Amino acid sequence: MTSLNDLVSMSNALGAPALDAAILGEGNTSARCDGDTFWVKGSGCTLASMGAGDFVHLRFREILGLMGKAADEKLISSTYEAAKVDPAQKRRPSVETLFHAVLLSYPGINVVAHTHPTFVNSLTCSPGWDVNLAGRMFPDEAVVMGRDSVFVPYTDPGVPLASAIKAGVDGYIARFGEAPKVVYMQNHGLIALAASHGEAVNITAMAIKAARIRLGALTAGGIRTLPAATIDHLVARPDEKYRQAALGLTAAK
Repeated sequence: MTSLNDLVSMSNALGAPALDAAILGEGNTSARCDGDTFWVKGSGCTLASMGAGDFVHLRFREILGLMGKAADEKLISSTYEAAKVDPAQKRRPSVETLFHAVLLSYPGINVVAHTHPTFVNSLTCSPGWDVNLAGRMFPDEAVVMGRDSVFVPYTDPGVPLASAIKAGVDGYIARFGEAPKVVYMQNHGLIALAASHGEAVNITAMAIKAARIRLGALTAGGIRTLPAATIDHLVARPDEKYRQAALGLTAAK
């Protein structure tokens, strides 16, 4: 599990100007607290400067109960309030709290970090965005970010977006037998799915580097990705598993 202090440190790191992953109130982060509850960023907070009091402690049960409903903004807002562990907490949870609750419900995912990196969104906002972000181009991209990514077409926040993300993650698990580490959302941004706060930062940083390389490759004639067999070999290598552990990454199964 990730402590609230770790979640604060991770959020501040993701909001640091040098990373260029989020400015102003962009992005949101969350972490599992225990089997029944989680913390999520308060709406309108700035990742770079937020503290422990800017996170809202919520129960999974009420939040996940929204799935499958035709929930309007009023129902979502009242449900978020009812799910607060501390009713005296004045902050409203992030508008995207529902997809955080959904993702944190998967085994092994203890931390979720959603950001809007400039280089990543240069691709998510372009024609052929999913093709240009698919696959893995170099070893560390595969080692840090997993075998491939989940791609979600632009969808309104709330139940529709949470449902689309869940469908993408379920499809990835059916294909690879493990949870993904990266979700790309068209015209929106990036979600890192991690076991720890350190892994979430590493996934985000590598996704930004990969986006820069992909943009450069496109100007040089096109993107050449590694064959699937090569990626499978890379993530199974004992030396790469050792590096994953040293970097605070979860080893691919």
